[in-house]
Amino acid sequence: MERQPQRPVSAGEWHRGWPVVAAAMIGIGTGPGLFQNLSSLFIVGPIEEFGWSRGDIATAAGLGLLGGLAAPFLGRLADRIGARAIILLAMVLLGLVYAGMASLSGPLWQYQLLIFGLALTVPGTSAIVYGKLISQRFHAHRGIALGIATSGISLSSLALAPVLGAVITAYGWRIGFLALGAVVCGLALPAVLMLLRGEPGQTVRPDPNGASPIVVEGMTGAEARRDSRYWRLALTAALINVASVGLVTSLVPFGMDRGFGATEAALLVTSFAASQVVGRLVMGAMVDRFRPQLTAAAFALVSALAFVFLQTPTPGLPLLVAAVFFAGLMNGAEHDLLPFLAARLFGLRAYGEVYGLLVMISLFGTAIGVTAFGRLHDATGDYSAALTMAAVALGGAAMLFATLRERPLPHLQVAAQPV
Repeated sequence: MERQPQRPVSAGEWHRGWPVVAAAMIGIGTGPGLFQNLSSLFIVGPIEEFGWSRGDIATAAGLGLLGGLAAPFLGRLADRIGARAIILLAMVLLGLVYAGMASLSGPLWQYQLLIFGLALTVPGTSAIVYGKLISQRFHAHRGIALGIATSGISLSSLALAPVLGAVITAYGWRIGFLALGAVVCGLALPAVLMLLRGEPGQTVRPDPNGASPIVVEGMTGAEARRDSRYWRLALTAALINVASVGLVTSLVPFGMDRGFGATEAALLVTSFAASQVVGRLVMGAMVDRFRPQLTAAAFALVSALAFVFLQTPTPGLPLLVAAVFFAGLMNGAEHDLLPFLAARLFGLRAYGEVYGLLVMISLFGTAIGVTAFGRLHDATGDYSAALTMAAVALGGAAMLFATLRERPLPHLQVAAQPV
């Protein structure tokens, strides 16, 4: 007789699962998303030293993000061999990428190649691995657990934005990259491995003999890809990244174009990071209580309206900071909403593969947003066209979220196999 899937008692979820959430906060918080959020701090130095334009940097970064094509394959590998090996490889590679950034000598292809390497680290530093670990530990509090875990990137951005700004001002952008590498390999990696030391390295496979059966909910990767909801969810992720990542990678230049100094413009980065913390935590708490699709649509509309307001010619620094905060809310909410919906709509059976492809498609949105913001600025002389594009993208995401209906998930009897 099949054993029914056991839901953890909600009071005990945090007692057993907090080390996984803490590891996820650190691992996600020091992943490539940290550089994405702080990348505008590193734009001025290479422009001055190598003569690159903003559009050159944006295009190189956008093309380099094609490394995200590997995400579904690495996600499937994580399903088979476990999360810890993927986490270790990704964080070591990320440290090497930062060392390479510090050694740039001028050709734009070097930067592009290193961004490609940066994108390869996404599966081991994101909810592709941590989302499954958390979803296995949490059910009643899954939304808020994912919200806390993914807020690590926002907290690290808030903490490190002024520190890295000061380091770059005092010692140059190359030392800034070396500092990022030291944070990843010297501090974050040992902490993550210590917190995950008690997590079993195992996967699940069909159990033809019926020995030690457990029941896993969810679709295979192929079944998910045949579901139209999957592609609508993927498109929402891409549209959100077109808008929000395009903005965050241009925030410091955007502020300076409005007449603010570098220090004042850096406050926009801080505001965006703060919105990510609030977006993740509020979204995480709300999806545990309310219908997540409609909650997501409301968040996307708020951010779309903020992008419209950002086109106001002279709003002043306080209003500009506030507008950036609301524009970034959907980006913050997306990072726990996407793994939450992936697990809720398609289950955990092939979570790494399913979520990995979602991440790959979202990275196409990232590449489009980063490239479009830079190139549209070069073509028009300001960011108005890019901001309009972003508002439309978020409006489209809101409509798509509202179309995602839930259906019963298939169950499969499996046996846990040590890796």
